[in-house]
Amino acid sequence: MDVKKEVLDAEKRIRDYIRETPIEYSPFLSKKGKGKVFLKLENFQITSSFKIRGALNKLLFFKEQGIKEGFITASTGNHGAAFAYSLEKLGLFGSIYLPKTTSPAKLEALRDYNVELKYYGIDCIDTEKYAKKVAEKENKHYISPYNDPQIIGGQGTIGIELERQLDVLDAVFVPIGGGGLISGVGGYLKSINTGIEIVGCQPLNSPVMYESLKKGRVIDMEPNSTLSDGTAGGIEKDSVTFDICKQSVDNFELVSEEEIKRAIRLVFEKHFMTVEGAAALSVASFIKREEQYSEQNVVLIISGAKISLDVMKKVFCK
Repeated sequence: MDVKKEVLDAEKRIRDYIRETPIEYSPFLSKKGKGKVFLKLENFQITSSFKIRGALNKLLFFKEQGIKEGFITASTGNHGAAFAYSLEKLGLFGSIYLPKTTSPAKLEALRDYNVELKYYGIDCIDTEKYAKKVAEKENKHYISPYNDPQIIGGQGTIGIELERQLDVLDAVFVPIGGGGLISGVGGYLKSINTGIEIVGCQPLNSPVMYESLKKGRVIDMEPNSTLSDGTAGGIEKDSVTFDICKQSVDNFELVSEEEIKRAIRLVFEKHFMTVEGAAALSVASFIKREEQYSEQNVVLIISGAKISLDVMKKVFCK
């Protein structure tokens, strides 16, 4: 897969539909790391996460092929919201399959759209497999949350924005679930400068991509509960993201649930923003590695904003 081409094609398709999200300088984290640390605020994107980039790109790609109906996806929430918004924006209709464990905050956001919600399974990989089978059986079009060239291309448009926003870019910390975000951003940035370090950030409770790359193949892991529900769960065996991550991700950092909590609180206390668990992975990971980035320009991707009141109570009420 030519990641750079997919990202450049996506940029042309979706630019008029999305926001160029700001980067915010972090005085606190910059002082801690003795460099310059910036937050890439995808929590300010339409539907409150980066996922709109990939979903819009895929549906616009289908429209270019003359395909205007029969869309199915699976999602733990953010991809689903992006898919639902994109359908409505483009005058299309489709269905979303969700795990029964989907967070209340993300479910509430989905109910605002004219989209059919269906439930299957506990782990997102089981939900994805089931939705895929339904699409095949009903001759519809399954849209993966990550295992798809146009989804990866859409997410990678963040890399194009970072090019415009920063003259010097030394390292980017990216949350990883199925790998669509880091494949797009990392694959694109590596295509223009191989010296940029791409750091994958995962929770200790669900480090599927990290463990898969260590083993040299996509593995199955028992799901454990994590505040980073947006990155939790398995990976499709044939996912194109596996090989892209193998080529583009330089390092991984795994963080504990307590470290994720502290990062959520830090973003609130220092930047006055509420972010979800997956978005805090990049902050928590940077703090564990901060001594390595003295005098460097570092970007932490803040991937989404959706956090439920119940989770906020667990994080802020000790």
